[in-house]
Amino acid sequence: MGYEQLLCGRKDEGRNMQYTSYELLWLFFIYSVLGWAVGVVIAAVKRKKFVNTGVLSLPMCPAYGFGAVLNAIFLTDLKSAPVFLAIGGAVLSSFLVVVTGVVLEHIFHRKWWDYSEKKLGFGYITIPLLLLYGAAALGELYFGNPLLLKLVHFIPHGLGKIVLLIVGVLFLIDLSGALAVVWKWRRHINRVANLTENMQMLSDSFEDVITRTVRKRLEKSYPNIETEKILDARRNEKEAEKTKFAEGCGFYKLVWLFLIGALLGDLVETVFCRFTLGWWMSRSSVVYGPFSVVWGMGCALLTAFLYKYKDKSDRYIFFYGTVVGGAYEYLCSVVTELVFGTTFWDYSSLPFNLGGRINLLYCFFWGIAAVVWLKGIYPFLAKWIEKIPKKIGPALTWILIVLMCADMLISSLALSRYSARQLGEPADTKLEQVLDAHFPDERMARIYPKAKFVEK
Repeated sequence: MGYEQLLCGRKDEGRNMQYTSYELLWLFFIYSVLGWAVGVVIAAVKRKKFVNTGVLSLPMCPAYGFGAVLNAIFLTDLKSAPVFLAIGGAVLSSFLVVVTGVVLEHIFHRKWWDYSEKKLGFGYITIPLLLLYGAAALGELYFGNPLLLKLVHFIPHGLGKIVLLIVGVLFLIDLSGALAVVWKWRRHINRVANLTENMQMLSDSFEDVITRTVRKRLEKSYPNIETEKILDARRNEKEAEKTKFAEGCGFYKLVWLFLIGALLGDLVETVFCRFTLGWWMSRSSVVYGPFSVVWGMGCALLTAFLYKYKDKSDRYIFFYGTVVGGAYEYLCSVVTELVFGTTFWDYSSLPFNLGGRINLLYCFFWGIAAVVWLKGIYPFLAKWIEKIPKKIGPALTWILIVLMCADMLISSLALSRYSARQLGEPADTKLEQVLDAHFPDERMARIYPKAKFVEK
């Protein structure tokens, strides 16, 4: 596979398709523009006037472009199964919407959209939207992408690169300006731009224009966003000094939940395999220690996404957990296959599976796990995490982060080399020789007994 190529799908059953980085960039910008146009039309119909529904000054909505690229990368191997493709599109897009909503709510302390009060609504998404996302995935992969890429290929490659470069630069400038406003990087921007007194004055004036423009656009496009209340909330947050370590659902709390979840997840899977298969089997994701990264990330993500709804009904949490958990497991499967050429689970033999990556029964398990976690396990763990002395808590957390990151890095290198050895690739570098010596096939097979290698 060439440098510019990204493998989308598996080379079985004629489902392989490749997109170059050049094609993916074109798809990103085209769908960003199309998504912005659709949003403007819908807003115009509802409000009887033109409303720029995007945050950027350019006629782009990057969320649509990003979603289209994710569909192209992760869902291409489902083209032969339209029903599963629609389900996958609904799950993947819902996951993206929920992630975006949670992140924006965390930043602004306000929801940009909320469907909780609507029929068939669940916070950031609704059942009709799920159906729309599924239909959009079908339209994109069956009709949109083939048509758009045919048109793109009519453009001379050299000219196309120049166009992408210009559009990309303008996009980054526009995005940087919006982010500067969002994050209130005024002082940093001023220091960077303080080359001369005149330059500083120009920078201040320009920033004021950007700030006013973006704030007005946000307030018009998203009525739930009241900038003054947002600023007041952030001031109050800074003034309220926390008395406990990792209070609430912040960074430190999520790190500890990741570590504990990774440990407990590995232990649960190991015991489960013992009783169902009859022998002890390693279910660890890393070469050092009993830690399942998939479970750890799942615990942290479920907590981050559902913390605000921990007091909601079990039905509400179950639905969210099913969607988020299923999407998360699907993404993990695709990423490990793309990066390492390895799959660690395969549900092809189970009914109602999605490309062998997830199945309906296990998605329901994610939903059940979300309820059990938020209603039972999380309150208990949160109480004990907050008992860590505040003086040593941050330092201890960062030590554990460094150790876990080192473990994950070594594990990634060992897995990559393990996969390469299966293809008969010799150890050409000193690092590869060290990896072969410390992590031979026998050891890797014990750590990852369920690993299957996928031909790239």
